[in-house]
Amino acid sequence: MTDKLAHFVSQEPFNPMKVDELTPEQEKFYMASQWKMMWWRLRKHRLAVWSGAILFVLYASILVSECIAPYGLQTRNADFIFAPPQKVQFFHEGEFIGPFVYSLDYRLNMEILRREYADNQDVVQPLRFFCRGDVYEFWSLFETDFHLVCAAKSGTFFFLGTDRLGRDIWSRMIYGTRISLTVGLVGIILSFILGISIGGAAGYFGGWVDNLAQRAIEILRSIPELPLWMGLSAALPVNWSPIAVFFGLTLILGLVDWPGLARAVRSKLLALREEDYCTAAVLMGAPPRRIIYRHLLPNFMSHLIASATLSIPSMILAETALSFLGLGLRPPITSWGVLLVEAQNMEAVELYPWLLLPAIPVIITVLAFNFFGDGLRDAADPYK
Repeated sequence: MTDKLAHFVSQEPFNPMKVDELTPEQEKFYMASQWKMMWWRLRKHRLAVWSGAILFVLYASILVSECIAPYGLQTRNADFIFAPPQKVQFFHEGEFIGPFVYSLDYRLNMEILRREYADNQDVVQPLRFFCRGDVYEFWSLFETDFHLVCAAKSGTFFFLGTDRLGRDIWSRMIYGTRISLTVGLVGIILSFILGISIGGAAGYFGGWVDNLAQRAIEILRSIPELPLWMGLSAALPVNWSPIAVFFGLTLILGLVDWPGLARAVRSKLLALREEDYCTAAVLMGAPPRRIIYRHLLPNFMSHLIASATLSIPSMILAETALSFLGLGLRPPITSWGVLLVEAQNMEAVELYPWLLLPAIPVIITVLAFNFFGDGLRDAADPYK
């Protein structure tokens, strides 16, 4: 007989918690939570990180819009109608004097009936920072006149030009950021409440509840979105206050956008309700509401967050389109779509192309949300 082979299996009892044999890097990885691992994966997506930074700056600016804007929302400069953008300069005749603009001179061309503006390089107007300008009510709490940047005293500063009433377009774009971005947030909250509630009930209970929810979703999805938005927006009474119109439009966007999310939630819950932990919760007497919101939804919460970041841009575009068509928000409310109403006149756009500049923040915001949503979706994918 041959000798027995040497036994190389360790005789020590198995201890799965041998943390002392792990390196600090391995311990940090194995002990990390799901959200921390998502953050590590998201940081590798540089484009998503930069997009998130841009969105953070935009949403932070809506808290202090009055301070950032050089002029008030309704401030008019009657002597500078359709004034072109003033270029910020730093050097005058080879000498550095800080940020400034040249004075604007204009004359009325009687042949074409148009104001013609030109820089007067003999008059330097230095910009003022942390200055006092137009008076406003900060969050309706108190009156102040503090601004981040102002024009020189008895001077002008039209960074993106003025409109047909002599109002500064840059200042109005800053004010419009608050409305356009808030519509997307409020609308997506309403959409998520409806989508999660209806989709969760359809996926968990099934049967006639599922059939009723699916038929309602199919009816809404069969109607073209743009005509539906236009019809519902046109039904808003014209005598409503600006705040009522704002919440009415938000309600419309939320009511129309929930079917897609409801279907996603239903499909997830149909698979998750068969898991062992769900069965255990049922046997322990947990009510359906607790099972759905405490056990099932948290398992794909990362998917819901990624869906939200991809749904907000569609609401921003919907508000912009409706306001551009005159069926959404109306003056005196100012949003990016309301500002683009000035661009409906092609003759004005040809003569004053800076009227199209409010479309730039719409493009930047939508792209930032899409890139950030893509990065968040990849970071939330447990199989990557």
